[in-house]
Amino acid sequence: MEEKMLKLIAVIFAASTLFLVHFIQSADLRVYAETLDVYDIYEVKEDETITSIADQLEVSEEELTIMNHLEDRTVQKGDKLIVPKVEEKVKEEKKPDISLTSEEQDLLARLIHAEAKGEPFEGKVAVAEVVINRVQDERFPDTIRDVIYENKQFQPVDNGSINKPADKEAKKAVKQAMKNHALPDETVFFHNPTIVPQSWLNTREVVTEIGNHRFSM
Repeated sequence: MEEKMLKLIAVIFAASTLFLVHFIQSADLRVYAETLDVYDIYEVKEDETITSIADQLEVSEEELTIMNHLEDRTVQKGDKLIVPKVEEKVKEEKKPDISLTSEEQDLLARLIHAEAKGEPFEGKVAVAEVVINRVQDERFPDTIRDVIYENKQFQPVDNGSINKPADKEAKKAVKQAMKNHALPDETVFFHNPTIVPQSWLNTREVVTEIGNHRFSM
């Protein structure tokens, strides 16, 4: 297709934010219909092919071929093609690492050791995340200590087992939770459904189950 014709088509495309392009494939008379609200002009570089361009732009070869009337699917250096505009992928915002004092880390590790002893490492990290999520949730106290010692929230506080030293894995789980954030921020509950099968926690929306613990919102 001549460059002048391409420019004319580009002007027509630009005149509307939503342009419906219909092409009919002579092979099987199927109607190709694609709605484009943005487009771009791509200049073919040396040694490029329709296949390599399609891969680069993450579009199908068929789409490029039909849009540009390339019956034999061949292109040469300098050819200009109409292509869908490549939108920049929005990078997922990385949550900042959680900052805890050494005392808070020790207290949280002791809770994990008591609450999740025998659970997989992933489950221990999840318990730590629940506590951290509570600190950031307006329904709960604002510090690690106050969350852990809130009345009737954690059994190890009631039975005194939280006072036992944490093992290395529990301490490692705290470090991981401070930078990992695997669970959604709304995950603020966990329990063992086999121990408390009639708990109101069973009515909460389940996020995941790890080991014997069910984590919920």
